[in-house]
Amino acid sequence: MADKIRTIHYGLGPIGCHIARVAARRSQIAIVGGVDIDPAKVGHDLGMVIGLEKPLGIPVERDLAAVLKRAPADVVVHSTGSFLPQVRDQIEAIIQAGLNIVSTCEELSYPWAAHPRIAADLDRLAKDKGVTILGTGVNPGFVMDTLALVLSGVCQDITHVRITRVVDTAQRRVQLQRKTGAGLALDDFHRRVKAGTLRHVGLPESLHMVAAGLGWKLDEVEDTIEPIVASAPARSADIVVEPGQVAGVRQVARGLKDGREVIALHLVMQLGAAESYDAVDIEGTPPVHLRIAGGVHGDQATAAIVVNAIPRVVAADPGLLTMADLPVVAAWLG
Repeated sequence: MADKIRTIHYGLGPIGCHIARVAARRSQIAIVGGVDIDPAKVGHDLGMVIGLEKPLGIPVERDLAAVLKRAPADVVVHSTGSFLPQVRDQIEAIIQAGLNIVSTCEELSYPWAAHPRIAADLDRLAKDKGVTILGTGVNPGFVMDTLALVLSGVCQDITHVRITRVVDTAQRRVQLQRKTGAGLALDDFHRRVKAGTLRHVGLPESLHMVAAGLGWKLDEVEDTIEPIVASAPARSADIVVEPGQVAGVRQVARGLKDGREVIALHLVMQLGAAESYDAVDIEGTPPVHLRIAGGVHGDQATAAIVVNAIPRVVAADPGLLTMADLPVVAAWLG
């Protein structure tokens, strides 16, 4: 491997561009390619597309093969979709090319519960090709799974884990506000939930990752989604929510073992939430309680953890891994 880790950035939406900007600032990384299907980006300089002040001298290509003809690489940073079946072909093409993967695909963070056959196939293929796959981000990937597992390391025994994340989406990008239903009528909210198009992708994955990390086999898993209805007007720079409209979503994932709840994940994403915070409460010996005032900023933290995970992935054994399988991912600033 070259002195620098060579990266290709596959998917140049808002998050993919943010990740690439962080990578461009790291002296240990050499960006060698960018891939996106947007005609407005293909053929343009990658540096300009991701918002740098100077060009990188690298054109954005429409497909991975075109990049690989021009430049070898070590890792593909993949940011194209949330649902594993929809991005499976992309992941397999990257593996077939002999490249490691760090992906923001939420369902890839712990795919064995929802997509066990795909997970097994990807794990087998990655081992055959000698590469490593990781799905990560801030949530799933850190605040509602990995952080709790790290904190559990000081416990002799544990009876219950509760993880809470409250996000004021007015402080986030408009895509997240819309994704969480801000401004919808109640009937429309429920239709979208029933169709599976309105929910935070990754909460059950976080639940299963915590259970697996603690060595618990869950008997039952529940995942519920409810609207948060505005009682007063709320607004962001892009959306106005009137009383009676949906301001956001409350999603809860619960894991039961031996007939008793042992893990509960509470996620609130609301335009105009009174307070943003992240909290982990572990009941055990000793109990551990952590509260992060203001919460961990989703976009900034996702870009950071993806880039910081790159050297861990390059050094890891081949296969499909989770954040629980890696050494602690720390800021990689040298």
